[in-house]
Amino acid sequence: MPPQRPKTSSRKVLPPASPAENTSEPPAPGLAARKLAYKTIEEVLRTGRTLDDVFDPLAREAGLEPRDAALARAICIVAFRRLGTIRAALESRLKEVREGRLFALFAASAAQVLFLDVPDHAAVATAVDIANGERGMERYAGLVNAVLRRFVRERDEILAGADPLADVPKWLAQRWIGAYGRETAIAIAAEHRQEASLDITVVSDPETWAERLEARLLPTGSLRLTSRAAVTELPGFEEGKWWVQDAAAAIPARLLAVKPGERVADLCAAPGGKTAQLAAAGAQVVAVDRSAKRLERVRENLGRLGLEADIRAIDALNMADDARFEAILLDAPCSSTGTLRRHPDVAWTKTQGDIVKLADLQLRLLDKAASMVAPGGRLVFCTCSLEPEEGELQAQAFLARHPEFARVAIRAEEIGGLDGFVTKDGDFRSLPHLGRASAMEGGLDGFFAARFSHRGK
Repeated sequence: MPPQRPKTSSRKVLPPASPAENTSEPPAPGLAARKLAYKTIEEVLRTGRTLDDVFDPLAREAGLEPRDAALARAICIVAFRRLGTIRAALESRLKEVREGRLFALFAASAAQVLFLDVPDHAAVATAVDIANGERGMERYAGLVNAVLRRFVRERDEILAGADPLADVPKWLAQRWIGAYGRETAIAIAAEHRQEASLDITVVSDPETWAERLEARLLPTGSLRLTSRAAVTELPGFEEGKWWVQDAAAAIPARLLAVKPGERVADLCAAPGGKTAQLAAAGAQVVAVDRSAKRLERVRENLGRLGLEADIRAIDALNMADDARFEAILLDAPCSSTGTLRRHPDVAWTKTQGDIVKLADLQLRLLDKAASMVAPGGRLVFCTCSLEPEEGELQAQAFLARHPEFARVAIRAEEIGGLDGFVTKDGDFRSLPHLGRASAMEGGLDGFFAARFSHRGK
C-alpha cells in the first residue's frame, strides 16, 4: 500500500494546463486500479453498503494483480478516512459539488493527490481517462483536470486548514462532543485519521512469539506487529499459532475468564476472534451467528488454529428458550464507530437512525442472553461503538430491567493495569486516542464492555 504523504510536500507540482490538456493521451499505468477505487467509492456512498462488501466482488471481477488491487483498496481507505477534508476542498473551489459519480471520482483522485505517495501526473491523468470513459461524464473531463491540478498546486494550503472533526459527518462529531467534550472529540477524530496498528492474539506463549515476530507484547496480552510483511507470510500463521485481532477487541473474552470444560455461548460470533479465544482457553463453545456466510470464515480460522467449536447459523434471538450456559459473550451488532481507523467508510454509511435501531436490537439480544445464563453464571456485553446508547447507557438499562444480575466491576489489573480504561461504574471503555498516551502506544479501537453475574445459585 502506498504510504500516506506527509502534510507538506516539496515535490515538483504540475504546471498549469488548459482544461482539455491530457484528454487524448494514452491511458496512464494504473488506470484499472484507480477505476476500481472510483467505482467502489461511488457504490458505497450510493448504497450504504460496507467497503468490504462492495470492494471484494468488484476486485474479483476486475481481475487485477495483487499490487494493483492493493493500490485500489488504499485509495478507498484514504478517501473515506479524509472524505470531509476532500469535500471541503472541493466546496471552496467549485460553485456546486454534486454527489454521485463525479464526486466519487474527485474523492478517489484527491485522496491520491493529497495523501498518498503516488505521482501527481498519474492521479490526474487517470482521473481524466476515467471521466472520458464513463458515459455522461465526458463533459466533466476538463473540469476534473483543472480541479485536480489546482489541488496539486494548493496541497499544503488544503492540508494546513484541515479540521479533524471535518473528517466525520457533522451529526457524529456533535455526538462525540456531547459525550466526551470538544477536546476529546477532536483527539478521537485525529486518531481516526491514522493507519491502525496490526495486533494479534496468540494461542499460547506470547513472550516467545513476540520475539519471533519482532512484535511488542502489550500489557493486555496482545502482540502489536511492526513488520510490514503480508500476514500470511509471517512465522506461525500457517501453523495456526495466532490470529489477527485488535487489542481492544481481545479484552472482552478475557474478562469472561472461562474455565476449561465450561459451556460458553459466543453470540454474534463472526468473524470468530473471540470464539478462538474462548476455545483456546478450553471452553466448550457454541458459536452463534445469523450469517452462514460469515461463519464459513470462523470455521476456516478455527481449522487453521486447530480449535473446535459448535458453530450454529441461527439468529441468537431464535435460540431455544431452555438453552443454558455458564458464561455468555455478547458482542452485539453496533454502529462500529470505534473502528473508523480500520473501517473509515462506517462514518459515511451509518446514520443517527441506525444507532437507534441498533440500540434496540442490543436491548433485545441482552434480554435473550440474560434468559440463557445459568444461575450463578456470567455475561459479558460488548460493542465496538463510541456511542453511549450502545455502551454505558445500555448497561445501566440492562441492570434496571434485570435485578437478578449484578455488575462485576472490571479491575485495572485484568486489563494490563490500564486504569484509565475503567469507567467510574467499573466497565471497560477504550477511546482510540488514549493508546497514544499509555502503555498501549499506537492507538486502539474504541470499545465498551460490561460484565454481569447472575445472582442465583
